[in-house]
This record gives sequence, C-alpha cells and structure tokens, in this order.
Amino acid sequence: MVDGVGIRAARETDAGALAEALARNRAHMRATEPHRSERYYTAEAQAELLADGGRRWFAVKGDRILGAAILSGIVLGPFRSASLGYWVDGGHTRRGIASALVDEVIRASRDELGLHRIEASTLLDNHASQRVLAGAGFERIGTAPRYLHIDGAWRDHHLFQRILHDQAPPLA
Repeated sequence: MVDGVGIRAARETDAGALAEALARNRAHMRATEPHRSERYYTAEAQAELLADGGRRWFAVKGDRILGAAILSGIVLGPFRSASLGYWVDGGHTRRGIASALVDEVIRASRDELGLHRIEASTLLDNHASQRVLAGAGFERIGTAPRYLHIDGAWRDHHLFQRILHDQAPPLA
C-alpha cells in the first residue's frame, strides 16, 4: 500500500468509478492521451472496455480510483509479450502510485501469465513516466517516430522493454 492507496485487479463493477476518475482527470491526461469521444467518459463505455479481455489493475483509496495500469496486446506462444500503459490521478502524482502499479503488472505478467517481456512507450518529454519505467527495470530500446496519435497529432515516443525471465515457453 502506498500513501493509503491499494493496488488490485480491475472488476467489471468498477465501470462507474473508472468513468468518474477518467472524467475528473480529463484535463490532466490530455497531453498524454488520444482525443476521446464524450461516450468514452461514461460508465457504459468503460464497462465495455473492462470486458474486452485486457488485464487491468487499479490504484484505489476507498471507492475512488486514483490510477490504472493496462496490459494489452497480450501475445503468448513463442513471443509471450504485452504492452503496458498506465496513468495516475492528477492530484496524486509523485507519491509512488505509478511505480506500485507497474510493479504489480510485472509480478502478474511473470507469475500469472508467464510472459517473457513487457513493452511500454512514453512521449519524448514525459520524464516522470520514464523514471517510473527505469525504476522498474525497463530499458530504453529505441525511439519510434510518429508512433501514437496523442492530443491531436502523431507523436514520437521512446520505446522501453523489461525482460521478465528467459525460460522457454510451454510446448504447444
């Protein structure tokens, strides 16, 4: 627990609290997120996203969601990799919440999913996120021009990875 904030797996019943957290942080996350439709900020849209099959974890304090980590694009077989994204409530940054979320994703990815690696990306000037990734053992592996459409434009991103283990994948 960090600053009274716990980390737990997302539940489908979190849709309303998640919609409220995203709406509350809309301005805070604008520079690092794609433009979203108004529907995105509704409990209905978040319920659909929670049911989409990706793995999510929330930083929570009581009933309030203060951050999230999303593991998407999970590929098994010989690749055994996924992509990590995360955010923290604008009123709770620089308290170790992002690091706690990333640490939990690393643990679950290795111990529950048996992944070999996790990848992540940051905008070039997102030094806070780069520090979180470095602290969690991610290494920078390159820069991708015009990688993601963020805040209305295609933006360059630094790419990072964390190798979780070198065990062979299960035989098919």
